Amino acid sequence: MLLSTMIEQLFVGMLTSIEIFLLTLLFSLPLGLVVAAGRMSKFKPLSWLMRGYISIMRGTPLMLQLIVVFFAPYYVFGIHLSPEFRMIAVIIAFSINYSAYFAEIYRGGIESIPKGQYEAAKVLGYSKIETFFIIILPQVIKIVLPSITNEVITLVKDTSLSFVLAIPEMFTIAKQIAAADASIVALLVAGLFYYIFNALVAFVMGRFEKKLSYYD
Repeated sequence: MLLSTMIEQLFVGMLTSIEIFLLTLLFSLPLGLVVAAGRMSKFKPLSWLMRGYISIMRGTPLMLQLIVVFFAPYYVFGIHLSPEFRMIAVIIAFSINYSAYFAEIYRGGIESIPKGQYEAAKVLGYSKIETFFIIILPQVIKIVLPSITNEVITLVKDTSLSFVLAIPEMFTIAKQIAAADASIVALLVAGLFYYIFNALVAFVMGRFEKKLSYYD
């Protein structure tokens, strides 16, 4: 296969990988904050529920979660789903998986904030919601950003796991080309694409982290 044709096909797969990446972040980042709030709740049943959720999501393989999300509607409820549900299942599985990791990162950041700041905000007349979003959350974002960056970079590579539901993302296409050509060139090109994508993500997150730094 010509190199130009190979790159064109891999680029199409790359667009699918980027779609999975962006949609997962869109849903998992805010969901992680909700899960963290539940995890830290003083209402014990909710806190235990969120602990169990986090434990299951972090303690089982993402590949297994992809399979369960896609096949559970049929085997549990007898619901027949169209092939188009494959992409939806991928986004759901990735989002609930990464939200558990983000939740623990958020929780660590929130618990690192001195209690005195909450007391000072109360004295100044801030409500609990205002205190969190105006005073606490901006500090938490700065604290957790390096950890978030690590998870985001991992997410770029994990998009390749969507092959288990026959989603034609970049790594799946690279494997198909490599098998057809009996050559690893396509896999090497795909690896280069992943590296460039991750380098770009790291650069953007690094700039964002530097912008939030108090010392620059």
